[in-house]
Amino acid sequence: MDTDPSPPSIAPTLNGNPLMPTHDQIVVYAVVLFGLWNIPGARVIINPLKLFAIGWHELCHAIFGIMTGGTIMRMTIDPSTGGCTIVQGGHPPSILCAGYVGSSVMGGLFILGGFDTLVAKILSFVAGVGLIAPLALVRDKLTILFTVVFEGLLIGFWFIDHAQALRWYMLFLGMLHILYVIWDITDEKFFRKPNDSDCTQFSYMYKSVPAHVWAMFWIVFQLSVLVGFILVGIVSFKLTKGQMYVEAKRFLPT
Repeated sequence: MDTDPSPPSIAPTLNGNPLMPTHDQIVVYAVVLFGLWNIPGARVIINPLKLFAIGWHELCHAIFGIMTGGTIMRMTIDPSTGGCTIVQGGHPPSILCAGYVGSSVMGGLFILGGFDTLVAKILSFVAGVGLIAPLALVRDKLTILFTVVFEGLLIGFWFIDHAQALRWYMLFLGMLHILYVIWDITDEKFFRKPNDSDCTQFSYMYKSVPAHVWAMFWIVFQLSVLVGFILVGIVSFKLTKGQMYVEAKRFLPT
């Protein structure tokens, strides 16, 4: 009789190496996002994704405004002019920090979705809500149309290679959020958006530190968070494609 106490593996190993995003893929995603965010015309294509990122960023400001005793006077999000949250009272340094920190955390979680299909499936519901929610404030028909397209892709990716495609969608969203400070600065400097970046707002709050120093600080911060979440993904998720498939099919199999 077999008395081997060791538990069976989730699935046979199809190859000896875990399936995970590579350094090259992450760099390519960052370059593609920079192009889509900044090239006129192409910017319109990712408006729904931009609204998701901007909306979450502003929501983080609002949440910390309320948590520190402030009152939200106004909050706006726009893919062209950026976002703006005006808070009366509260603790201004905490409220201002919350935007970039919240974007970094959200981006990091999506990046983890790039390492595991089950995590990607769960996070796809967050992405679905995040894409639709900004439409409460948007009336542009083209943006609404592209939102439907991105929602359709999100649903369709559930059925591509047993939802493996969702991992790359989540990784793309992760890079979009976790590098938000770069998009914020480029919108301000190159496209002259009327709403100041948070880096400029920090320079108003702390007049002895110029905006470009704040920009460098937050870029280093977000890149550090990116590296940190990638390391967490490498350490935590070591399944092969076959093992991920077996694990993921326990949750809404496709």
